[in-house]
Amino acid sequence: MLNRRRFVSLTAASLAAPSIVSSSAFAQTFPDRPVRIIVPFPAGGATDVTARIVGARLQEVWGQTVVIENKGGAGGNIAADAAAKADPDGTTLFIVGPGQATNKFLYASLSYDPVADFAPVSLLIKQPNIMCVPNSSTAKSVQEFIDYCNANKGKVSYASSGNGTTLHLSGELFKRLAKVEMTHVPYRGAGPAMNDFLPGRVDVIFDNAPSILPQVKSGSCRALAVTPSARIPAAPELPTIAEAGVPGFDVVSWFAFFYQAKVSKEIIAKVNADTRAALDHPSVKQRLTDLGAEPSGTTPEGLAAHLKAEMDKWGPVITEAKIKIDN
Repeated sequence: MLNRRRFVSLTAASLAAPSIVSSSAFAQTFPDRPVRIIVPFPAGGATDVTARIVGARLQEVWGQTVVIENKGGAGGNIAADAAAKADPDGTTLFIVGPGQATNKFLYASLSYDPVADFAPVSLLIKQPNIMCVPNSSTAKSVQEFIDYCNANKGKVSYASSGNGTTLHLSGELFKRLAKVEMTHVPYRGAGPAMNDFLPGRVDVIFDNAPSILPQVKSGSCRALAVTPSARIPAAPELPTIAEAGVPGFDVVSWFAFFYQAKVSKEIIAKVNADTRAALDHPSVKQRLTDLGAEPSGTTPEGLAAHLKAEMDKWGPVITEAKIKIDN
């Protein structure tokens, strides 16, 4: 015979079981409706292109429409706020890059917490930058450029696609580690920056590989080194900035999927597995590689560690350089 305590225990377990099964079953059948991916920049940029490539594959796998929703403005903060306040049913993914790690330090205040309000899903890609000088430059190597900076203190400038971008932060990190002086010249995008860089009106740029590599290969400018800690397949002849004389230099642009913080662990696990499988699909991998990107799926824990490392790296650089952006 069952005593009363044992009966209550078994009854409680039986009542709890359906919710567990239901949660698991929901995750396995997820999604059963369209999914949107919020992109923090206008259509056509690297973030948007990545979202569309990966989203197209997820749409094939899920058999559900994947909608790309571009919410540009305020350095990605408008999109981040919308993603942080989305319904936690798993139908709203947020694709974001270094801004998730840097905006906390760049802006006086944010309407969201980049860590507490989000659940990491998976890193998507890593994308290198390339340190380049105009053909008119006398520098043929990173060390020669450092020597040039030291011989022309107060006169050397570097271009970026805007305040707080990886192009900007690459320049600030280079100044910090190489102990040189350079003046930052921000532009409204990579195109205008390139228009002044190629004729030599600025001395150096740390541009995204997909943007600058065609210019390098056509002979329009000179590449000195790449920004990651390892050489890149697209230009294996180029040394890293670290091996070329600036130890510790390591800059990689990246994009990742995040969810609103209250999305269930089961759904996160399902979307993580599907996303990593999508990144491994030959067609997706080829398209991303052709853009100079490295497919880099991770576990949610791996993405959380990556975000923390990025914050630990850029926080001191931004603070020391006194970089601030008005809200």
